[in-house]
Parts: sequence; structure tokens; C-alpha cells
Amino acid sequence: MEQALQQLRQDAEARVAAARDAAALRQVEIEYLGRGDGKLTVLLAGLPGLPLEQRKSAGQLANEVKAAIITRLNERRATFGQAESDLDVTQPGIAPQVGHRHLVTQAIDEITAIFERIGFQRSRHSEVDWEHYAFAALNMPADHPARDEWETFFVDAEPHSKLGRRVLTPHTSNGQVREMEQRRLPIRMVNIGKCYRRQIDVSHVPMFYQFEGLVVDEGITMAHLVGTLDYFAKAFFGPDRKIRIRPYHFQFTEPSIEIDINCAVCGGRGQLADGKICRLCKQGWLELGGAGMVHPNVLKAGKVDPKKYSGFAFGWGVERCFLMKSGLQIPDIRMLYENDLRFLQQF
Repeated sequence: MEQALQQLRQDAEARVAAARDAAALRQVEIEYLGRGDGKLTVLLAGLPGLPLEQRKSAGQLANEVKAAIITRLNERRATFGQAESDLDVTQPGIAPQVGHRHLVTQAIDEITAIFERIGFQRSRHSEVDWEHYAFAALNMPADHPARDEWETFFVDAEPHSKLGRRVLTPHTSNGQVREMEQRRLPIRMVNIGKCYRRQIDVSHVPMFYQFEGLVVDEGITMAHLVGTLDYFAKAFFGPDRKIRIRPYHFQFTEPSIEIDINCAVCGGRGQLADGKICRLCKQGWLELGGAGMVHPNVLKAGKVDPKKYSGFAFGWGVERCFLMKSGLQIPDIRMLYENDLRFLQQF
């Protein structure tokens, strides 16, 4: 019995020394001193079977072993308590850094919500498509400058016998004919996706986002288009902003227009309060993007009868629209993709 008690003490003290935290220490205490099936309790259950003299000496030793184990437990527990006492639990913790959506993603979500409020449905189409959908179906002839390799990224892959070469979509307009092919009329969709062009400067990047609006129905007119764009401008840029339209030429719309918005810095005057010319717009207006009535040839490519149906379309850059928000005055579109946290964390 005495040998077993001494061995139990050694084992318990070794386990106490090896404990790495208060929880492990508590487990050792239960294992050796627990009232039900603790190892010391189980061992002492054999005391009544010993001779009287041995019983007395074994009982005394058992008390010494128990006291020694408790002492070691308390000493070890004190070391953990000291470590915990070094922490001021009343001080606020250090919150982990939490990221947020990129400001371009935020702009996409806002644009989507604005158009959903007037019945547009969010759509998505391929970022890698055939020449047919990117150009030919949009009434763009084979010799159009946009189909040159200096303008468009072509994929090094086997061309399709009917659809032509593979391209990284230079605009979201490739979704127009695909939408007409896949859906029942009427159509009211906004396609938001990545586009790719061989351009990079303060207002262009090789990869950017566009949002493409398309409405096809009976009796659609230019008035519906202008009303839609005016609604978007006031919802996205602010109720005090105004748009103007200018005649333009696009292969896939007829008639075609470009949309300008009054400058948020000078209020559309072209001059600042001190009489100096506005450095942002220089003339009071900033170009947003193109739009127009869907060309009859595009409707035909989408298997829609242009004599019965008409429609309008517009395609604008997400980043460019974001830059024109009131109060931002971001001078270079490339700043959006430089991944400088000092810049991104402001939004």
C-alpha cells in the first residue's frame, strides 16, 4: 500500500508539472483526487482490509500524499493565475482588422439596386465570347476599327466556323443579342460584367466593369431612354445633378446619343467661385457614356421583329460613374486598382 501511495504521488506531481493551463490542471485534480473514481480514492478503498498497524501508517501516508498533491496543484495554479493577473481585463480588447467590399463592388451593388427599383433584372453574360456576339451581331462590319488587334484582346484558340474568333469582351453589349435569343419578350435587363481593352491612362484601364441596359418591347421610344437615364443620374449621383444628351454614332444603335452630367465641382458652370476654370471638367459637363435606340439589324440578329418591337440600350463604365460622384474628385481611375489600403479604407 505504502509503495503504491508513493508511486501515485510521483505520477500526480509529474502530471501537475506537465499541465499547460488551468483546464489541464483541473483534469489532473479530478483524475487523482476525485471523490468517486479518483485514483487516491480508489486506492484508499483497500485500507479496511489491512492489519490495524499497517492501516494507521497507510492512512497517515495517504493524508500526506493528498496534502502534497494539493500543494503542488495550488502552486501550479498560482503560476497560471499570475499570468492571468498580468492582463487588465477591464481594458478593451484589440479588435481584429475586418475588411469590406471593394468600392467598385459597392458601386455595382448600388447600380443594381437602382435599376431593380424600376423593374430591371440583373443579368450576366460571358467575359470570353465569340466575335459574332461581340461585333457582327451588333452591326459592326469586319473592317471596323474595334475589331483590330490593337483595340481588342483576341484569344489564341481555334476560331468557330460561324461565330469567328474568341475575344475577351470589349463591352457588355455582347449580352444584347444573347439576351434576345434566350428570353421571351419584353426584356428589361441590366448586364454588369468585366470588359477588356488595350487602353491604359488616367481615365482607362485594361480591365474594367460596364453595366449594360437593354429594354425591348412594343412602343419603346427615345423618351423612355432619356427618362430612365435621368432617373439613374439623380438616384446615383444626387437629386441636384442634371444630364444632357448629344447626337453621336454607334454601330448598334440608331439614333445614338452620348450622355453628359453636370460637374459636381463647379455645378455645371465650368468656373469655380474664384473665377478660375474648373480643372475637372473645364466646361461644366462630364461625359458618362453612350446610349441609343437598338438598331433594327441588332434586333434581327436576336430574332426579334423590328417592325413590331423597338428598344433602347446603354453601356457605361462602373468605375467612371463612380469617379463622377459628388465630392470624391478622384483624379486617376487607376487608383481604384492599385490596392493601396490608405486609399481603399476611406470608402
